Amino acid sequence: MTGARASAAARPGAREAEGPKGSASARSATKRGAVTAVPKTPRTGTASAARAGSTRGRAPRPSLRRRGGGPAGPFGAAPGPGLPGPGSKGRLAFLTVALTLVVLVFAGRLVWVQGIHGSEVAAIALAKRLTAPQESIGTRGEITDADGKALAVSVERYVISVNQLLVADFQGTNGTSDGAVGVADRLAPLLDMDPATLGATLVGEREYKVIKKDVLPAVAREIRAEGLPGVNVDKVAERIYPNGTLAGNVIGFVNSSGVGLDGLEAALDDRLQGTAGSEVYESGRRGQPIPGGFSESTEAVAGDSVQLTLDADIQWKAQEALDAQVAATGADSGSIVVMDTVTGEIYALADSGSIDPNNPAVDGSLAPSVSDIFEPGSTGKVITMAAALESGLVTPQTQFEVPYEYTAENGQTFKDSHEHGVLNLTTTGILAESSNTGTVMIGQHLTLAQRYDYLSRFGFGAKTGIELPAESAGRLRAGDTWDTWDKRSQLSVLFGQAVSVTALQATSVFATIANNGVHVQPHLIKGWTDADGTYTAAEIPAGTQVVSEQTADTVLSMLESVVDDGTGASASIPGYRVAGKTGTAQNFGGGPGITASFIGVAPADSPRLAVSVVLKNPRSSEWGGTVAAPVFSDVTAYALAELGVAPSGSQATLFPTTW
Repeated sequence: MTGARASAAARPGAREAEGPKGSASARSATKRGAVTAVPKTPRTGTASAARAGSTRGRAPRPSLRRRGGGPAGPFGAAPGPGLPGPGSKGRLAFLTVALTLVVLVFAGRLVWVQGIHGSEVAAIALAKRLTAPQESIGTRGEITDADGKALAVSVERYVISVNQLLVADFQGTNGTSDGAVGVADRLAPLLDMDPATLGATLVGEREYKVIKKDVLPAVAREIRAEGLPGVNVDKVAERIYPNGTLAGNVIGFVNSSGVGLDGLEAALDDRLQGTAGSEVYESGRRGQPIPGGFSESTEAVAGDSVQLTLDADIQWKAQEALDAQVAATGADSGSIVVMDTVTGEIYALADSGSIDPNNPAVDGSLAPSVSDIFEPGSTGKVITMAAALESGLVTPQTQFEVPYEYTAENGQTFKDSHEHGVLNLTTTGILAESSNTGTVMIGQHLTLAQRYDYLSRFGFGAKTGIELPAESAGRLRAGDTWDTWDKRSQLSVLFGQAVSVTALQATSVFATIANNGVHVQPHLIKGWTDADGTYTAAEIPAGTQVVSEQTADTVLSMLESVVDDGTGASASIPGYRVAGKTGTAQNFGGGPGITASFIGVAPADSPRLAVSVVLKNPRSSEWGGTVAAPVFSDVTAYALAELGVAPSGSQATLFPTTW
């Protein structure tokens, strides 16, 4: 047994089995030259064995390994690499719990996204992919004359724009370059642009950049057919005024965005404007539509079209005659109003130097016929005569001795325009000769309240209600009440001074006389046609009785004497009976110059038209009978023929003018 152990101790395997102590003892004995002794084998697990080992040499060296095993532990051989030790079990349990928690978190999030808030999350994601609403403009309504002739229309035009981020996607064919160069080569000939200049416009990071505006429909169709990536073809409406300056003062114009800035374009903007449409669609990262993706659109709705009471031919004649007379007389400006005495429809509203709405930046007038005020002068005597007749102060044949100069009961002195001796004139004669002194002699017997009341009844100091912006109400003097008139104004108002009116207001006075004393509101709108084609006639307020029918008819007959036997002879129209009144007055407010006018009615026996001609500061003559009456005759004769009004069927029976 002893020899066997000794022999075994010499082998490497035996040395490892014995442990470090046996090896150390053997080495120590060899060094001393002593015979190797066989150690006692201690009993396993006993304290004596532990003590024996501890007294036989140095402490054991660590990290000695058995063949095919791990390092020896205090309890024998260490576990192999594929087997878990006591610490590995804790780590494995921790990892298992951690992985389980991660899985549970992701599962919970998935349930939250897809189950509880699935629709909300999907909506948010979709919203991020939707483009901003792309608006399309509703076509602006047309403006036409009474016969449907176009005065303002919106024509189809296109804006070509580019999404620069998408242009790079273009792949050229048949020798065409890729990207922006290729797109420019294809697009430049269609837009009549230089390819290099266009190419520079196509390059960049902008999602929207305008290339060209006002592109014709045929060109737009060719561009759309090319299918160029990033190139947009958008329809717009361009406002066109096919007749240039014709009624430009009435129609007005729009800005570059199609919003009315003046005239009817501004006043009726809310109805003429269309309702915009819109489109949204699901787009990719670079803004391109996703095939089969979400899309939603709302069609644009055209605005209402308006039919005016204007007759384009009568309007043209009025403008042509007016501009010619302004030039011939050297006047600063002028206005003509042609109005239907029964309906209040305006057939012409002309102002000299009318603007061209296609080019509003050029100087031109915008309806001074409804905004500029002037003293009506002798045309205002019509109201005094109507008031005196209605009040029973006079008859058409009442006789007066009319001097050149007259001092009224309140001490104010007045003169006629031409020096003369005492004239034996009737009430009709005073009107026919346009005598200031005779008018004061009659009118001073009206109370101040009556004078103010009749001026107000006939529309002085109040807007007519015409559909144009910036209409003036005129003035009845400071404070617009009769008790503010000074002594001279108290009588000056009797012959059309110390008050102011517009050309339209003055015309309306004569229309009221011609319409049996009933005032009807002047208006420019005949009716509307909506986007569905439904036509609606304009609503006009009921007329107002200003003076009795008898008084109105009497005044109208007296006015015939002005044309047949007075200052308005140049206003006569062959074949038609004409009633009217000349007017000359200083400019309102004491400014330099005068206003010359003639306002009349035809046919006088069956009134259809009231027409006014007003000239500001004519240089050739200051008398309305000389510079304004001939234009009245020319324009009114044309309008009567245009409207098909039959000539007068009887001769006038005139009141006597003298005695």
